[in-house]
Amino acid sequence: MGGVVGLQCGAALTTRLHPAVGPAGVVTLRLCIAAVVLTALWRPGLRWDRTTFGIAAAAGTLLAVHHLSFYEAVDRLPLGAATTMEFLGPFAIALFGSRRATDLLWACLAAAGVVLLSHSGMPLDAAGLAFATLAGCCWGGYILVGKHLAERVPDGRGLALAVTWGALLSLPYGIAQAGIRLLDPGTLALAAAVAALSSVLPYTFHLEALRRVPPRVFGILTSLEPAVGALIGLVLLGQHLGVAQWAGVTAVALASIGATRAPSRAPKPATPDRPSGTPDDLTSRTPAE
Repeated sequence: MGGVVGLQCGAALTTRLHPAVGPAGVVTLRLCIAAVVLTALWRPGLRWDRTTFGIAAAAGTLLAVHHLSFYEAVDRLPLGAATTMEFLGPFAIALFGSRRATDLLWACLAAAGVVLLSHSGMPLDAAGLAFATLAGCCWGGYILVGKHLAERVPDGRGLALAVTWGALLSLPYGIAQAGIRLLDPGTLALAAAVAALSSVLPYTFHLEALRRVPPRVFGILTSLEPAVGALIGLVLLGQHLGVAQWAGVTAVALASIGATRAPSRAPKPATPDRPSGTPDDLTSRTPAE
């Protein structure tokens, strides 16, 4: 939830950055500043095996492509529609990771809520829909790869390396779109706040969450982003919602609560200890014992 709130607060701030540096410039500043902060905090180093490097690079690539495609989508679509398409990735993770009928119910309820949130009669730009769909695929992929990264690296060093790699990938696009405007002091100050809210804190929280919950649950919880975004938009940007959209907020919240309620499991019966000296116990010992 900390990651969700941070992402949406940062998204509210980016509305002031878009006119200055464009979507690619916003992504470049976000990732570059976040990379500097995370590297200074964790000092990841380079003494890792190839597999860990590969997982971190894959996570960073997915982050960079997700950010670039999502902000390009937001530049062409209403935010609710872009977020709805982005949710297709986490929804697929929740759907294919389901093991019970109720899991499917919560995933479908969350999807219905996101559709209600994005309800609009406006025609949607085809290129914007394509960018938003790509963002959803990348976000779903990041959930799976991020789970492996969180399990393989027990602290924030893997995240620091992934974000640094993503920043390097996004840098050429940001320079091509914004050029010298990326170095404007006012822009840098606002971008630093966006990077802290939208990258440093959320990605750290996401990895900590992925250490503790299955990707299915994480995928449904990320569906809270449109709902939280709607509330932040109301408070910070004065964006009002209709009845159908508030119904969507309620549906998504209920789905997230239901998905995180683990079923009670009966404890496994304890296996009685064998008394020492039984035949099995003796045959399992080495000659030295």
